[in-house]
Amino acid sequence: MSFKSPIKVVCQGAGYFSRFHYDAWQRIADALPVASVNRDIEKAKATGLAAYDNLEQALDDHAPDLLDIITPPETHLDTIRRATAKGVRVIICQKPFCRDLEEAKEAVAIAKQAETILVVHENFRFQPWYRLMREEIENGRIGTLLQLTFRLRTGDGQGENAYLDRQPYFQTMPRLLIHETGVHFIDVFRYMLGEPDTIYADLRRHNPVIAGEDAGHFIMGFADGSRAVFDGNRLLDHNAENHRVTLGEAAAEGTDGTLFLDGAGAVRFRRFGAQEEEILLEPQQYQGFGGDCVHALQKHVIQGLISGTPIENLAEDYLRNIKLVEAVYRSNETGKRINL
Repeated sequence: MSFKSPIKVVCQGAGYFSRFHYDAWQRIADALPVASVNRDIEKAKATGLAAYDNLEQALDDHAPDLLDIITPPETHLDTIRRATAKGVRVIICQKPFCRDLEEAKEAVAIAKQAETILVVHENFRFQPWYRLMREEIENGRIGTLLQLTFRLRTGDGQGENAYLDRQPYFQTMPRLLIHETGVHFIDVFRYMLGEPDTIYADLRRHNPVIAGEDAGHFIMGFADGSRAVFDGNRLLDHNAENHRVTLGEAAAEGTDGTLFLDGAGAVRFRRFGAQEEEILLEPQQYQGFGGDCVHALQKHVIQGLISGTPIENLAEDYLRNIKLVEAVYRSNETGKRINL
């Protein structure tokens, strides 16, 4: 399937996070955003694009190459079904991808039947610090990697008004920390270490006003003996001016040294046995969210469509992330380590 520049884009959704999508599309030379669809048409109009409250009408009027779905999980399957029926050749869909694994499988099957390229907007792996850290690990800077740890400390989960200012639906999600946020790091761990063979989890809820879990740990085990540890607590914070740049702090520890990620997005290296540290990535001011990862992902997809290079985060592969999310919850419920 070949594509020529510019690739016409219609966006479905105009809520809180969509601003980063619209901004990114405007900055990608080979993309042409043409319309916004939202049930509140005034929000669609605010994007500055042609505004619709009916998806089919927007697709009929503009015949886009790509539909960017920026709406909650309960809308994904139906939107993918409607878009593929209209002949949309490429769909990017926000995460969490669909409501559950069965819906996600059905969405993948629908796209495959329609010969539509379906990509999940899992953007954390596109953050510049993780791209750099993976490169340094592959180049052998830290020797043999033994442990990768991420400590999530968003600091937005305390009190009765937790999450209400940005994403109020967080309060009513029956599964929060892992389903909504931890899945990012499941994907990052896979991106940096490959496929795990075991997982163990211990989850809990501290804030009684929310429905789901807001703290917990999971440990991924790998065949080479390495481990990836997620330590998340949305009530606690970390040392950063803006807690949403990295959402926390990370360390990749190897036999020859350690890579550190801080809350400003800086990456430092300390050689094993040494005390001094070398800065590999300076903190920067990025135009978009989280190191401009939304822009990086969308540009990656556009470049792949035009050049024919492989596209990351294809939905069929992303099913593995959803299976791992389910394994985390199953481990927590049973109190047992899950063999994958």
